[in-house]
Amino acid sequence: MVTISPERIRQIEARRDELSAMMATGELSGERFVQLSKEYAELEPVAAAAGEVRRLRQEAESLAYMAEDSEDDELRLMAAEELRDNRSGLADAEHRLALALLPRDAADERSAMLELRAGTGGDEAALFAGDLFRMYQRYAERQGWRVELISASASEAGGYKEVVASVSGTGVFAKMKFESGVHRVQRVPATEAGGRIHTSAATVAVLPEAEEVDLQIDEKDLRVDIYRSSGAGGQHVNTTDSAVRITHIPTGIVVIQQDERSQHKNRAKAMKVLRTRLYEAERERLASERAGARKSMVGSGDRSERIRTYNFPQGRVTDHRINLTLHRLPEILEGDLDEMIGALVAEDEAERLASLDG
Repeated sequence: MVTISPERIRQIEARRDELSAMMATGELSGERFVQLSKEYAELEPVAAAAGEVRRLRQEAESLAYMAEDSEDDELRLMAAEELRDNRSGLADAEHRLALALLPRDAADERSAMLELRAGTGGDEAALFAGDLFRMYQRYAERQGWRVELISASASEAGGYKEVVASVSGTGVFAKMKFESGVHRVQRVPATEAGGRIHTSAATVAVLPEAEEVDLQIDEKDLRVDIYRSSGAGGQHVNTTDSAVRITHIPTGIVVIQQDERSQHKNRAKAMKVLRTRLYEAERERLASERAGARKSMVGSGDRSERIRTYNFPQGRVTDHRINLTLHRLPEILEGDLDEMIGALVAEDEAERLASLDG
């Protein structure tokens, strides 16, 4: 367990009190006030946790003295019993404080871009990609998030060859980031007469959404092609030049958007996707520069890494990164992902705490 020194606790509380006093003067300019308010809002829960640790430590000292040195037998017994409860509460409080002090991913509070692609398995893989997309839509509804479809390439048999959506809300990326990777399904396809189990896969990528202030894209670095939409898309398809293909010349990233009838809407959506992919590329570059980019127990988010298996005959879902199996496949596909995602978040926190301890 990570041990937080009394001096560190004093520093946290002192900074919280300093920020409070500065904001109370009424002398700060708008931008400076907003900046300090944000720091205060982030520090206050940490300071509250630190204060609880300090209180319990002081209480433990008093109880330990009474349990050892009191001349009253009954008081000694009572103090010893309270000290046991105190130590349990103190361990929990120190753990909460250690978690609060962990370096946070700056992208955790952001909305996210969700991308799913059918992998090996043909039509069955496309159907599975559709199942996964609906699962995430239902999970988002439970969280109070909003899902906006950016683009979709439907399969003739149902499901999606590829689907991209924006998931908007607070803390989306923090909960969804562990979903990136290869998801595998084992089930008997409806077209399988012999009852044989088929295995297919879909790839999931979850990227933190970038905002315009995060990076400036120079128009000189873009090649924009306008052309006529193709494929299924309603009565207006193939009648107007509304499809947009944007190429970011320095990186070679290409984004195509043709789902909207309006060229302007397609361009706006394409720029949103491009900005997010460029932001993620920069995040990956910075991460790789930091001491070899620690690879956590729950995985690196590598889209080629097999992370989870959905086994229909046995009604189970297994996450291979943390060796967790839940026999609740129907509920999970209905968006009940709290237990799975909670376990992944807890494992990541434990891994990061262990790395601090070591």
